[in-house]
Amino acid sequence: MRKKSLIVILVCVAFVLTTWGDKPPRDELWKLRQIGKDPNSIIVMTRNVYFGTDVDYVMGATSVPDLMQRVAEAIQWFYSTNIYSRADEFADEIARGLPHLVGLQEVATINIWFPDGTMETYNFRSIIENAIASRGLNYQLVEEVEDTNIILPFLWPSPPGLGQVQLIDHDVVLARHDVGILDAEPMNFGATLPVPGLPIEIVRGFVSVKAKVGHKTYRFVNTHLEPDDIVVRQDQAFQLIGELASEILPTIIVGDLNTPAPNGTTYQTFLDHGYVDSWTRNQVRPRILGNTSGHDPLLRNTDVDLEKRIDFIMVRSNVGMNGIHNIGPVFAYVVGDELDDRFYFEYDGLNPWLWPSDHAGVVALLRIPVLGKYK
Repeated sequence: MRKKSLIVILVCVAFVLTTWGDKPPRDELWKLRQIGKDPNSIIVMTRNVYFGTDVDYVMGATSVPDLMQRVAEAIQWFYSTNIYSRADEFADEIARGLPHLVGLQEVATINIWFPDGTMETYNFRSIIENAIASRGLNYQLVEEVEDTNIILPFLWPSPPGLGQVQLIDHDVVLARHDVGILDAEPMNFGATLPVPGLPIEIVRGFVSVKAKVGHKTYRFVNTHLEPDDIVVRQDQAFQLIGELASEILPTIIVGDLNTPAPNGTTYQTFLDHGYVDSWTRNQVRPRILGNTSGHDPLLRNTDVDLEKRIDFIMVRSNVGMNGIHNIGPVFAYVVGDELDDRFYFEYDGLNPWLWPSDHAGVVALLRIPVLGKYK
């Protein structure tokens, strides 16, 4: 009876999802949420929040005066992308998909000290949590890891003078109220990236969570790997893979891995160590490429120009034969990749339609088998 019921459910879901086209319309997502109530299923989400300004532009400074000027420009850039409105969009995405676990990257705390003695603070996590709560949703912080923490000077035009800005980067895991958290651990990678000419190292890390969803317990990990140096990125990937090597639970790694599918070196490293890219098992037909990067850093591009897929939900099930891991059926879709995902915000004569982030995100419903069968 259970097997027959499962077959009926999966056939019905497959039929519904194949009628959705590129991704589930917002008025159809209740079907995905209904299936997500199955105690053998889990819905997860990965989202790169984006600092709202181009840090690479700042780090490209060639002198101290150039650095101070670029930092001032970066602050104006940050204002133009409006973290409050972007947080509303992230909250709407969560409200539509109702994931059990959410991995967020580039969740910044930004402190700005101006020449006149005033200070502004922007805590992205608190802003996003408030936006989620305002929708009547009950999500809690599970754990966060502090990554890069830098303070830089800037030359402000009015009132003129020197100021300072602090950027603290975090990777964050949020959990829905009905998820049981059994343990959680933040960890930084040993491999970091020095910034030439500046006393700064780019630090990255991950959050590892043991969580019970329905009838099953999972190891859920959120991370953000180094984009600009393949040696550092590979070292970080191997450290993460090593930390999880002895894990016997179904393991889900989400995050911005900064390695393109299907040929990226780090992407292949995860596959070589038993991880399955869930998007390649996606039952949604016809499905889009799933590209997630990258919108223009100003977030105002008028066309969808996502060129590569670097944000992943990787799964290792420990179930399968001949090295082929059976991760079960996957129903996944991309968020933040269509023109109607933008929001309206006027700023200094710029195009007022903005994307929520320079990345798109991914939501997936997984039904991972345990011990060779569905538990």
